[in-house]
Amino acid sequence: QVQLVESGGGLVQTGGSLRLSCAASGRTYVMGWFRQAPGKVREFVGGISWSGWSNGSTRYADSVKGRFTISRDNAKNAVFLQMNSLKPEDMAVYYCAAVAYSRMDVPTRTNDYDVWGQGTQVTVSS
Repeated sequence: QVQLVESGGGLVQTGGSLRLSCAASGRTYVMGWFRQAPGKVREFVGGISWSGWSNGSTRYADSVKGRFTISRDNAKNAVFLQMNSLKPEDMAVYYCAAVAYSRMDVPTRTNDYDVWGQGTQVTVSS
């Protein structure tokens, strides 16, 4: 089974930027980012699909549109989350997730993802 490892979390001031990376041990198709703050449910942040030969679509939660950007390097089996204009409400543990089969849409439910990383903490100071 594919394994995912996130990196790039840390402490940043409000308005700052961070870039998260997720390295997969094998081929993945849809790659998504989720986050979970203390006492809250895990929520979809964004995702990007790939058919196996071409990039598909990207999808973002309304709360991060215009501030976060997802990209992927299929040759390296990696996906990235560029986070700009960070706010205190962005503070959470961020998880990378993958769908094990090809699909061109980007699901938003946690149950639609087959593999999860261990998470990386993002702390935003006000």
